[in-house]
Amino acid sequence: MENNWKIETQAVQGSYAPKPTEPRIPAICQSTTFKYTSADHVAKLFDLDLADHMYSRISNPTTAALEGKIALMEGGVGALATSSGQAAISGAILNICQAGQHIVSASTLYGGTYSLFANTFPKMGIEVTFIDPEADAAEIKKAFRPETRCLFAETIGNPNLNVLDFAKFSRIAKEQDVPLMIDNTFATPCLCKPLELGADIVVHSTTKYFDGHATSLGGVIVDGGQFNWDNGKFPELIEADPSYHGLKYVEKFSAAAYIVKARVQYLRDLGCCPAPQNSFLIDHGLTTLPLRMERHSSNAQAMAEFLEQHPAVLKVNYPGLKSHTSFPLASKYLPGGCSGVMTFEIEGGQEAGKKFMETCQLVALVVHVADARSGVLHPASTTHRQLTEEQQRSAGVDPGMIRLSIGIEHIDDLIADVEQALAHSQK
Repeated sequence: MENNWKIETQAVQGSYAPKPTEPRIPAICQSTTFKYTSADHVAKLFDLDLADHMYSRISNPTTAALEGKIALMEGGVGALATSSGQAAISGAILNICQAGQHIVSASTLYGGTYSLFANTFPKMGIEVTFIDPEADAAEIKKAFRPETRCLFAETIGNPNLNVLDFAKFSRIAKEQDVPLMIDNTFATPCLCKPLELGADIVVHSTTKYFDGHATSLGGVIVDGGQFNWDNGKFPELIEADPSYHGLKYVEKFSAAAYIVKARVQYLRDLGCCPAPQNSFLIDHGLTTLPLRMERHSSNAQAMAEFLEQHPAVLKVNYPGLKSHTSFPLASKYLPGGCSGVMTFEIEGGQEAGKKFMETCQLVALVVHVADARSGVLHPASTTHRQLTEEQQRSAGVDPGMIRLSIGIEHIDDLIADVEQALAHSQK
């Protein structure tokens, strides 16, 4: 029944179904440990014959409620919550990619993801080729190699705000016979469902809109359950796993093989699990996600239109504007709104930008986005400062760019604050 619910109902009710006298709300199970009555029961857990909880590093009742809700909202066969968005991206790729192998990724990425791909993965022996997501398919296909194991991109690039051409990327991934992995953090399933657009795996930083209140770090991997892992490229999912007495993931778990392996191998060995308290808070945040995404998007649209006509503003970058290069793709893939993040440049360059940020009163200078409260940041000197200027520009970050994360406050108050800060920036 829950699979037929609208996403607003899924966000409130989720997949959690309490029995009589059990808590109406998923409780915080602040326990590392679970009690059993027989050795055989424990043996079946460690042989993966039962899905019960064995240790909170691998699964926990509070976290399981969160995972069930997210899988439901994204339309996947299963989800795995992690300690951060970076842990989710790392795990999603390490689950199917190892030393000597390769991934192809859009260059327009969050700075932390770009650094992970450009600096850390190569130390593990995994090479990454960055491509311009707006290049034609023939050009993108030149980046693929026999050892390529996935194609990665963001629904809405951070902070360039380019909207992904799902038709093109899913077609390329299918032709290359590798999974399409999408970071859907900025759009959320309320605005876009990548699994319905040809993606195979979705990741999120749940720290952002899912939590929505700047309280809890987290990440999640969602498995669409549609990719054919038995194509000769992913023996780790087909062949026997000696750490589980020769278990074969696809043979035993069928469509859920990928996400089960991520849990019982990656999470087991690297331990980047979420705290139950954080899972509870993120699940709580999801309850209002559809409402908040409507308000984030409508506020951001109004702010972008205000900035575009302001004489001190040189350029506004928001896919909901007709002037944005991604407007046709936004109209196609994000009909319900373009989320709450935008960038813009003002007269006076970086110094005027600093003055603008420091004179905002309602909009806070924070290293965060996707919060109910509005925030402002200068990406080149903060989130993307580890990159060279060339890498920054490749990721869509110009030196004078200002990033606004529009919250759910009243739009009149937000515009008034931005207007006075713009006036001060030009003095």
